[in-house]
Amino acid sequence: MSDAAAGNPAPPPPSPWERERPARPQPTAQRTPLSRERIVEAAFRVLDRQGLDGLSMRQVAAELGVTVSALYAYVSSKDDLLELMYTRLFDGFTMPEPDPGRWSEQVRDYARAGRERLRSHRDVARISMAHVPFTAELLPHVEGLLAIFRTAGLPDRIAAEAGDLISTFIDGFVLEEGMWQDRAAARPDGGDSSLARPDWREMAGEMQNYFASLPQADFPHLRALADVMVSDSSDERFEIGLEIILRGLASYLPDKAPDA
Repeated sequence: MSDAAAGNPAPPPPSPWERERPARPQPTAQRTPLSRERIVEAAFRVLDRQGLDGLSMRQVAAELGVTVSALYAYVSSKDDLLELMYTRLFDGFTMPEPDPGRWSEQVRDYARAGRERLRSHRDVARISMAHVPFTAELLPHVEGLLAIFRTAGLPDRIAAEAGDLISTFIDGFVLEEGMWQDRAAARPDGGDSSLARPDWREMAGEMQNYFASLPQADFPHLRALADVMVSDSSDERFEIGLEIILRGLASYLPDKAPDA
């Protein structure tokens, strides 16, 4: 049933004048205002795609569709941008209240979170190694880690060095992971970037055979440890390295059994 039959008159056809009129222009989407947050997000996209060596203010500006000069209203330099990127990684992360009875587990949690933080974007470990974490935003994290060490009873000299030791271990470990993943990505077959060392499996047999061929009298330990020196598990290697550090720190606790 037509609208006319139902008592509702049908709309008239378009008039010739309306047909000749140009189409009404569609409103253009309003550009999202530039901000530090948008610049940092764009910088991470560039970083993930091109790595730290390919990250530049020009590339970030191109990612946002703005001029390079527009960025400098929000960041003073590339170093300033890198600091903002590094600080952004700590968003939502808080240090726990120190618990002397659980100090080693608290440090484990801190180290695991730190590793995942650095693995969240390409080459962030390189940014971390060049960054001094004594900014207003990051000082509470440094303070919280030192509080865990001192509350546990570590001597002040050891507590002062322990935070840097843990951070250096995390940075170096993730840096190595990233280097092997980049190496796999550069291979013609793409490699397997999920492995601790993506081409380790094919190297493992060769290494074990080589160690086994060494003279027993000259290299007894290399021969004995060949199997356990080769591991596909990055997680396992990280946990063992962390355990070694924690047991060493525990040895400095006065008159306490190692809590590790």
